[in-house]
Amino acid sequence: MLDFALLFIAGIIAGIMNAVAGGGTFVSFPALVFTGVPPVIANATSTVAALPGYLTAAIGFRRDIAAATDLPFIKLTIWTAAGGAAGSGLLLISSNQAFSLLVPFLLLLATMVFYWSGPVRRFASRWRQAVAPFSLGTLLPVAIYGGYFNGGLGIVLLALFTMWGMTDLHQMNGLKSWLSFALSIIAFAIFAVAGKILWISAAIMAAGTVIGGFTGPIIARRMPLPLLRLLIAVVGFGMSAIFFWRLIKGV
Repeated sequence: MLDFALLFIAGIIAGIMNAVAGGGTFVSFPALVFTGVPPVIANATSTVAALPGYLTAAIGFRRDIAAATDLPFIKLTIWTAAGGAAGSGLLLISSNQAFSLLVPFLLLLATMVFYWSGPVRRFASRWRQAVAPFSLGTLLPVAIYGGYFNGGLGIVLLALFTMWGMTDLHQMNGLKSWLSFALSIIAFAIFAVAGKILWISAAIMAAGTVIGGFTGPIIARRMPLPLLRLLIAVVGFGMSAIFFWRLIKGV
Protein backbone atom coordinates (compact mmCIF):
# COMPACT_ATOMS: atom_id res chain seq x y z
CA MET A 1 0.00 0.00 0.00
CA LEU A 2 2.88 2.38 0.71
CA ASP A 3 4.30 1.68 -2.76
CA PHE A 4 0.92 2.37 -4.35
CA ALA A 5 0.58 5.63 -2.41
CA LEU A 6 4.09 6.67 -3.48
CA LEU A 7 3.31 5.95 -7.14
CA PHE A 8 0.00 7.84 -7.02
CA ILE A 9 1.54 10.92 -5.41
CA ALA A 10 4.50 10.75 -7.79
CA GLY A 11 2.01 10.62 -10.68
CA ILE A 12 0.24 13.78 -9.48
CA ILE A 13 3.53 15.66 -9.12
CA ALA A 14 4.81 14.39 -12.47
CA GLY A 15 1.57 15.40 -14.21
CA ILE A 16 1.79 18.93 -12.82
CA MET A 17 5.47 19.23 -13.74
CA ASN A 18 4.91 17.97 -17.29
CA ALA A 19 2.02 20.37 -17.86
CA VAL A 20 3.80 23.41 -16.48
CA ALA A 21 7.45 23.12 -17.45
CA GLY A 22 8.43 19.49 -18.11
CA GLY A 23 10.58 17.29 -15.92
CA GLY A 24 7.94 14.87 -14.63
CA THR A 25 10.24 11.94 -15.33
CA PHE A 26 12.52 13.24 -12.57
CA VAL A 27 9.82 12.05 -10.15
CA SER A 28 7.96 9.21 -11.89
CA PHE A 29 10.94 7.14 -13.03
CA PRO A 30 12.80 7.17 -9.67
CA ALA A 31 9.57 6.39 -7.82
CA LEU A 32 9.16 3.21 -9.86
CA VAL A 33 12.81 2.21 -9.42
CA PHE A 34 12.61 2.80 -5.66
CA THR A 35 9.65 0.41 -5.45
CA GLY A 36 11.79 -2.33 -6.97
CA VAL A 37 10.98 -2.08 -10.68
CA PRO A 38 13.91 -2.89 -13.06
CA PRO A 39 15.20 0.25 -14.86
CA VAL A 40 14.10 -0.58 -18.42
CA ILE A 41 10.60 -1.60 -17.31
CA ALA A 42 10.44 1.44 -14.99
CA ASN A 43 11.26 3.74 -17.88
CA ALA A 44 8.66 2.10 -20.13
CA THR A 45 6.03 2.16 -17.38
CA SER A 46 6.83 5.79 -16.55
CA THR A 47 6.40 6.81 -20.18
CA VAL A 48 3.04 5.03 -20.43
CA ALA A 49 1.83 6.42 -17.09
CA ALA A 50 2.49 9.98 -18.31
CA LEU A 51 0.24 9.46 -21.34
CA PRO A 52 -3.14 10.57 -19.89
CA GLY A 53 -1.48 13.50 -18.12
CA TYR A 54 -0.12 14.74 -21.45
CA LEU A 55 -3.59 14.50 -22.98
CA THR A 56 -5.35 16.36 -20.18
CA ALA A 57 -2.66 19.05 -20.26
CA ALA A 58 -3.11 19.42 -24.03
CA ILE A 59 -6.87 19.75 -23.48
CA GLY A 60 -6.16 22.45 -20.89
CA PHE A 61 -4.17 24.39 -23.50
CA ARG A 62 -6.58 23.59 -26.37
CA ARG A 63 -7.53 27.22 -27.05
CA ASP A 64 -3.88 28.22 -27.22
CA ILE A 65 -3.14 25.37 -29.64
CA ALA A 66 -6.15 26.26 -31.82
CA ALA A 67 -4.92 29.85 -32.07
CA ALA A 68 -1.66 28.68 -33.70
CA THR A 69 -3.20 28.39 -37.17
CA ASP A 70 0.17 28.37 -38.96
CA LEU A 71 1.37 25.12 -37.36
CA PRO A 72 1.61 22.01 -39.61
CA PHE A 73 -0.11 20.12 -36.80
CA ILE A 74 -0.66 16.75 -38.47
CA LYS A 75 2.83 16.63 -39.97
CA LEU A 76 4.50 17.39 -36.63
CA THR A 77 2.39 14.72 -34.94
CA ILE A 78 3.38 12.07 -37.48
CA TRP A 79 7.07 12.94 -37.29
CA THR A 80 7.00 12.85 -33.50
CA ALA A 81 5.30 9.46 -33.49
CA ALA A 82 7.91 8.09 -35.92
CA GLY A 83 10.81 9.31 -33.78
CA GLY A 84 9.15 7.99 -30.64
CA ALA A 85 8.81 4.57 -32.25
CA ALA A 86 12.52 4.53 -33.09
CA GLY A 87 13.51 5.56 -29.58
CA SER A 88 11.20 3.02 -27.96
CA GLY A 89 12.72 0.31 -30.15
CA LEU A 90 16.20 1.30 -28.94
CA LEU A 91 15.04 0.97 -25.33
CA LEU A 92 13.78 -2.55 -25.97
CA ILE A 93 17.23 -3.73 -27.07
CA SER A 94 18.94 -2.11 -24.07
CA SER A 95 19.73 -4.38 -21.13
CA ASN A 96 18.93 -3.28 -17.57
CA GLN A 97 22.66 -3.11 -16.87
CA ALA A 98 23.39 -0.87 -19.85
CA PHE A 99 20.39 1.36 -19.18
CA SER A 100 21.27 1.62 -15.47
CA LEU A 101 24.71 2.86 -16.50
CA LEU A 102 23.18 5.57 -18.68
CA VAL A 103 20.40 6.72 -16.33
CA PRO A 104 22.46 8.97 -13.99
CA PHE A 105 24.01 10.74 -16.97
CA LEU A 106 20.66 11.09 -18.75
CA LEU A 107 19.01 12.48 -15.61
CA LEU A 108 21.87 14.90 -15.00
CA LEU A 109 21.90 16.08 -18.62
CA ALA A 110 18.14 16.55 -18.66
CA THR A 111 18.24 18.47 -15.36
CA MET A 112 21.02 20.75 -16.57
CA VAL A 113 19.14 21.51 -19.77
CA PHE A 114 16.01 22.13 -17.72
CA TYR A 115 17.64 24.35 -15.09
CA TRP A 116 19.55 26.43 -17.61
CA SER A 117 16.65 26.49 -20.04
CA GLY A 118 16.84 30.29 -20.27
CA PRO A 119 20.38 30.28 -21.75
CA VAL A 120 19.46 27.22 -23.83
CA ARG A 121 16.50 29.01 -25.35
CA ARG A 122 18.51 32.20 -25.89
CA PHE A 123 21.16 30.13 -27.64
CA ALA A 124 18.44 28.50 -29.69
CA SER A 125 17.01 31.89 -30.65
CA ARG A 126 20.37 32.94 -32.09
CA TRP A 127 20.16 30.04 -34.50
CA ARG A 128 16.54 30.70 -35.36
CA GLN A 129 17.32 32.00 -38.84
CA ALA A 130 19.54 29.01 -39.61
CA VAL A 131 16.89 26.42 -38.79
CA ALA A 132 13.97 25.66 -41.08
CA PRO A 133 10.72 26.11 -39.12
CA PHE A 134 8.96 22.85 -38.23
CA SER A 135 11.70 20.76 -39.90
CA LEU A 136 11.97 17.00 -39.62
CA GLY A 137 15.74 17.23 -39.15
CA THR A 138 15.35 19.04 -35.83
CA LEU A 139 12.25 17.28 -34.49
CA LEU A 140 13.17 13.67 -35.25
CA PRO A 141 16.29 13.46 -32.98
CA VAL A 142 14.32 15.00 -30.12
CA ALA A 143 11.48 12.49 -30.62
CA ILE A 144 13.94 9.58 -30.71
CA TYR A 145 15.40 10.77 -27.39
CA GLY A 146 11.88 11.06 -25.97
CA GLY A 147 11.01 7.53 -27.03
CA TYR A 148 14.18 6.19 -25.41
CA PHE A 149 14.20 8.06 -22.09
CA ASN A 150 11.61 10.88 -22.04
CA GLY A 151 13.39 12.72 -19.20
CA GLY A 152 13.59 16.46 -19.88
CA LEU A 153 11.74 16.03 -23.18
CA GLY A 154 9.44 18.95 -22.44
CA ILE A 155 12.17 21.53 -22.02
CA VAL A 156 14.05 20.25 -25.08
CA LEU A 157 10.85 20.64 -27.10
CA LEU A 158 10.41 24.18 -25.78
CA ALA A 159 13.96 25.04 -26.87
CA LEU A 160 13.24 23.54 -30.27
CA PHE A 161 10.05 25.59 -30.62
CA THR A 162 12.10 28.70 -29.84
CA MET A 163 14.46 27.81 -32.67
CA TRP A 164 11.40 27.54 -34.92
CA GLY A 165 10.42 31.10 -34.01
CA MET A 166 7.51 30.42 -31.65
CA THR A 167 7.11 32.98 -28.84
CA ASP A 168 3.75 32.31 -27.12
CA LEU A 169 4.64 30.16 -24.08
CA HIS A 170 1.09 28.84 -23.63
CA GLN A 171 0.95 27.74 -27.28
CA MET A 172 4.36 26.14 -26.86
CA ASN A 173 3.25 24.32 -23.70
CA GLY A 174 0.13 23.11 -25.47
CA LEU A 175 2.04 21.82 -28.50
CA LYS A 176 4.63 20.25 -26.20
CA SER A 177 1.89 18.39 -24.31
CA TRP A 178 0.21 17.17 -27.51
CA LEU A 179 3.42 15.95 -29.17
CA SER A 180 4.44 14.23 -25.93
CA PHE A 181 1.05 12.50 -25.94
CA ALA A 182 1.50 11.38 -29.57
CA LEU A 183 4.95 10.01 -28.75
CA SER A 184 3.66 8.21 -25.67
CA ILE A 185 0.81 6.57 -27.62
CA ILE A 186 3.32 4.93 -29.97
CA ALA A 187 5.62 4.01 -27.07
CA PHE A 188 2.63 2.50 -25.26
CA ALA A 189 1.85 0.19 -28.19
CA ILE A 190 5.47 -0.91 -28.58
CA PHE A 191 6.09 -1.47 -24.87
CA ALA A 192 2.78 -3.31 -24.46
CA VAL A 193 3.55 -5.76 -27.28
CA ALA A 194 7.02 -6.31 -25.84
CA GLY A 195 5.65 -6.94 -22.33
CA LYS A 196 7.63 -4.10 -20.73
CA ILE A 197 4.80 -2.47 -18.78
CA LEU A 198 3.79 -3.11 -15.17
CA TRP A 199 0.09 -2.51 -15.63
CA ILE A 200 -0.96 -2.02 -12.01
CA SER A 201 1.85 0.44 -11.32
CA ALA A 202 1.18 2.24 -14.60
CA ALA A 203 -2.55 2.53 -13.84
CA ILE A 204 -1.98 3.93 -10.34
CA MET A 205 0.58 6.45 -11.56
CA ALA A 206 -1.55 7.35 -14.59
CA ALA A 207 -4.47 8.21 -12.30
CA GLY A 208 -2.18 10.67 -10.57
CA THR A 209 -0.94 12.20 -13.83
CA VAL A 210 -4.55 12.86 -14.90
CA ILE A 211 -5.08 14.95 -11.77
CA GLY A 212 -1.76 16.68 -12.28
CA GLY A 213 -2.47 17.25 -15.97
CA PHE A 214 -5.77 19.00 -15.21
CA THR A 215 -4.32 21.22 -12.48
CA GLY A 216 -1.02 21.93 -14.25
CA PRO A 217 -2.35 24.54 -16.73
CA ILE A 218 -4.05 26.37 -13.86
CA ILE A 219 -0.77 26.44 -11.92
CA ALA A 220 1.08 27.51 -15.08
CA ARG A 221 -0.97 30.69 -15.16
CA ARG A 222 -0.78 31.48 -11.43
CA MET A 223 2.40 30.11 -9.83
CA PRO A 224 5.73 31.97 -10.18
CA LEU A 225 7.66 29.88 -12.69
CA PRO A 226 11.10 30.64 -11.16
CA LEU A 227 10.00 28.99 -7.91
CA LEU A 228 8.59 25.94 -9.66
CA ARG A 229 11.68 25.70 -11.86
CA LEU A 230 13.91 25.75 -8.77
CA LEU A 231 11.89 23.00 -7.08
CA ILE A 232 12.03 20.82 -10.20
CA ALA A 233 15.78 21.39 -10.52
CA VAL A 234 16.31 20.37 -6.88
CA VAL A 235 14.42 17.16 -7.54
CA GLY A 236 16.35 16.50 -10.76
CA PHE A 237 19.81 17.11 -9.31
CA GLY A 238 18.86 15.14 -6.19
CA MET A 239 17.67 12.15 -8.23
CA SER A 240 20.82 12.33 -10.37
CA ALA A 241 22.98 12.22 -7.24
CA ILE A 242 21.06 9.24 -5.86
CA PHE A 243 21.38 7.29 -9.10
CA PHE A 244 25.12 8.07 -9.33
CA TRP A 245 25.44 6.80 -5.76
CA ARG A 246 23.52 3.64 -6.67
CA LEU A 247 25.79 3.16 -9.69
CA ILE A 248 28.98 3.55 -7.64
CA LYS A 249 27.63 1.32 -4.90
CA GLY A 250 26.74 -1.32 -7.48
CA VAL A 251 30.29 -1.26 -8.83
